[in-house]
Amino acid sequence: MLYIVATPIGNLSDMTLRGIETLKACSLIIAENPSHTKHLLDHFSITGKKMVQFAEHNEAIVIEKLVAELKNIDGCLVSDAGTPSISDPGFRLVRECVKQNIFVVPIPGANAATTALSASGLPTDRYIFFGFLQKTEPKLLEALSLAQKSEATAIIYESPQRIIKSVSTITKNFPNAQVVVARELTKLHEEFIRGNPTEVITQLMAKTSIKGEIVLLVSFK
Repeated sequence: MLYIVATPIGNLSDMTLRGIETLKACSLIIAENPSHTKHLLDHFSITGKKMVQFAEHNEAIVIEKLVAELKNIDGCLVSDAGTPSISDPGFRLVRECVKQNIFVVPIPGANAATTALSASGLPTDRYIFFGFLQKTEPKLLEALSLAQKSEATAIIYESPQRIIKSVSTITKNFPNAQVVVARELTKLHEEFIRGNPTEVITQLMAKTSIKGEIVLLVSFK
């Protein structure tokens, strides 16, 4: 059996009780970054677990062996932060387990996209999650045009290095949109910047530096 265990995106107290219990019960933990996951396990006094890395660079090598193991033991799939397999190579392991008739059980918890959306103040009845886009302006415009036609709020993962460029593109092409930049969610320096594209870009450019993980949200209604 494979458990999909969501982990905190910032504040460790956001780890669910069920998630902790599941990590304690499973003998195998499949982690995006084992050294990062070890800090989480240590925090909750979880010891004696076999850990195997499953990440973009080695998934093709280890997936067959992992699936074979999961036919006989229970394992937990975790990412560095948030819900595994969401904008994450873990979905390939889930897909293969489903093909092999291995039970897959979700253990829900934190997710940056829905956490940002819930506090954004933008419409939540319809949204499109794009994850990380390719680093080109046409890809951003393509995504935003799709969201606009669908009358949906766009949710995009963005880097601190690119956020000003992305919001500048929105300012130029969608000046009447509403934009929210959600940064460092659930962490000490959590921040929401809300407004039209011009207002948001003005606040971003006034900063001496921009750090942390970012969720960019855009609404057209």
